[in-house]
Amino acid sequence: MRSLLVVAAALALVACKKPESPVQAAPVVAPAAPSATNNITGKVLEKTDAPPYSYLKLATGSGEVWAAVPQTPTAVGAQVTVANAFPMKDFESKTLNRKFELVYFGTLGGDAAAAAPAMPPAGGAGAEMPSPASMAAQHQAAATAPTVKVGKIAKAGGPEGKTVEEVWTHRAALKEKTVAVKGQVVKFSPGIMSRNWIHLQDGSGRADKKDNDITVTTQDDVKVGDVVTVKGTVRLDKDFGAGYAYPVIIEDAKVTGK
Repeated sequence: MRSLLVVAAALALVACKKPESPVQAAPVVAPAAPSATNNITGKVLEKTDAPPYSYLKLATGSGEVWAAVPQTPTAVGAQVTVANAFPMKDFESKTLNRKFELVYFGTLGGDAAAAAPAMPPAGGAGAEMPSPASMAAQHQAAATAPTVKVGKIAKAGGPEGKTVEEVWTHRAALKEKTVAVKGQVVKFSPGIMSRNWIHLQDGSGRADKKDNDITVTTQDDVKVGDVVTVKGTVRLDKDFGAGYAYPVIIEDAKVTGK
């Protein structure tokens, strides 16, 4: 009987014992996100070059993040701003043989701004994966290129010769056909998605109708202000992602007459 009372008392003590507090999980710190202006500012803690990029580990007010920018001589310890930052989850750098859980692609602003960004050649060994985010940032940077006042330029000769306005007007009939357009380079964006991008005008068309400018992709180099003839294939409703879609574009063009 005595032993039964002892057992009962022990059980009562166990029942009355206050349960232990559950183990609290460590707080999760969200990665730093771009501001409303799509910029990230921070101190460079670590830098790894993997052409055509430099990967920067930044200490920001919201924590540490990785950013990828066109290759830069910026040193560890510098305070930088990554402009037009776009997040890419689970991005794999083939050059580094490393996968980033999250990396922001953009361009360096201010005194640390890099030269015109470049993407790797298609299929190149160890080439980085071209990202729509990077393309968008670089297109946005290219949009600030100086404009050129263009006069009337005679169209290219031969049956394939068209004005910029004619390509827009007759684009349905010209789909997948070769055209030659002579005009002046008003914008040039090299090395985006393994190609160079030209905006060409020849004085035809009207800005308010948006038929005075044609986008051209090529492997050739030009300069803003050059008067050139491009010969390539007309393609319609081309969407490269990241909000960059073209109702009409001339692709894979060869450039002559620089």
